[in-house]
Amino acid sequence: MTMNPQPAAGRPAARAREISADVAVIGGGVIGHGIAWEARQSGRSVVLIDDAPGTGASWAAAGMLAPVSELHYQEEQLLELMLHSSGLWPAFAAGLEARDTGAGDTGAGATGTGYLTTSTLAVGADAADRRALADLRGVQQASGLTVEPLTVREARAREPLLSPGISCAYDIPADHQVDPRRFLALIAESLAGSAVHERAAGLLWEDGRVGGVSLAGGGTVHAGETIVANGLGSAALGGLPTGLRLPLRPVYGDILRLRVPAYLQPLVTSTVRGMVHGIPVYIVPRQDGTVVIGATQREDALAAAGVEGTGTGPAAPAEAAVSAGGVYQLLRDAQVLVPAVAELELLEATARARPGTPDNAPLLGRVADARTGRDIAGLIIATGFFRHGVLLTPAAAAICRQLMDGNADPRWAPFRPDRFSRLPAPSATTVTIDPNKETA
Repeated sequence: MTMNPQPAAGRPAARAREISADVAVIGGGVIGHGIAWEARQSGRSVVLIDDAPGTGASWAAAGMLAPVSELHYQEEQLLELMLHSSGLWPAFAAGLEARDTGAGDTGAGATGTGYLTTSTLAVGADAADRRALADLRGVQQASGLTVEPLTVREARAREPLLSPGISCAYDIPADHQVDPRRFLALIAESLAGSAVHERAAGLLWEDGRVGGVSLAGGGTVHAGETIVANGLGSAALGGLPTGLRLPLRPVYGDILRLRVPAYLQPLVTSTVRGMVHGIPVYIVPRQDGTVVIGATQREDALAAAGVEGTGTGPAAPAEAAVSAGGVYQLLRDAQVLVPAVAELELLEATARARPGTPDNAPLLGRVADARTGRDIAGLIIATGFFRHGVLLTPAAAAICRQLMDGNADPRWAPFRPDRFSRLPAPSATTVTIDPNKETA
């Protein structure tokens, strides 16, 4: 078993000196990679900047695309964005997999993104869990979402290894999944040659606008648009606009990966999201015969004692010690729902930090100038995605592309990254970037 495994960061490129591109993306997680991919698809040249891409929260993520299950009380404002992004995922995944010659193989060891449209099962362990899930279903239905009740017999006909003792089950057809590690590997391959394996030190300013990135190693990347998408490291980046406040906090989670022995395969065919005595737990099946178990969430001293910086920026706590209590809780609760979990091989226990905001919504969009109220040219912020980073990747990428094209969709104005800052309201004036700027 591996504790807090570190993925291979790839072969570092030669130290950058002076690089020019249409777009510089700071941050090599799912959000940064997704934005870089979309920018490349638009015909722009791209540089992705990260000293250890794919090793932060994205490495640990389970990859649930769950706009329905992830609807939380008092977070209804996020629903439209989550549903929008969920609708973008099929084409987004297909575009990536079209570049992968093995995308048609869906068996063990399959290539591609691991995007699967199998529905999710929500199950409860006891009577209190049944009432809680029924109450949540009421909120979901009031929002126009489909959550269908199943009898325990019907649920176990679909998933025979579910415990006969569960109290309730619901089918959620709109909640799907993707494998973030495969997704990242596929995008990284498509962006080969565009990655700078260094840490971003700060933003470069030219004539009142952001003109690129200074690198910790001394080099510079000049760009018409700079996207700040390095998670928790965003707030510590040098050269942020005057008055801009990015209130990010690390929220850690323990996650387990286990191998299912041949005689138990498949353990489950659908993602199982459970409530066990009021505590959430999920079991996500992978195409390679493993499952991912998670749901812990902590902001504690053990998390704070974690190792600083794993590709997220200066002094950004990305990795933490795995909590013994968290591992126990996950295995205990997963076994209540699927007793055969006790027979699996524990391969990996990982803890990572997700960037949370005060309202648990992302910081996404342009930023107003503290003096003029106009949006600062050349700068877009895309961070603070908390639980929803994988789900919201296609939407974040599309929104950033629209902004670079000079278009701002008013639906996403509530997620502006300067909403926690005391800045003047943005002017209606739109600043456009010359798309014909010479690049190298």
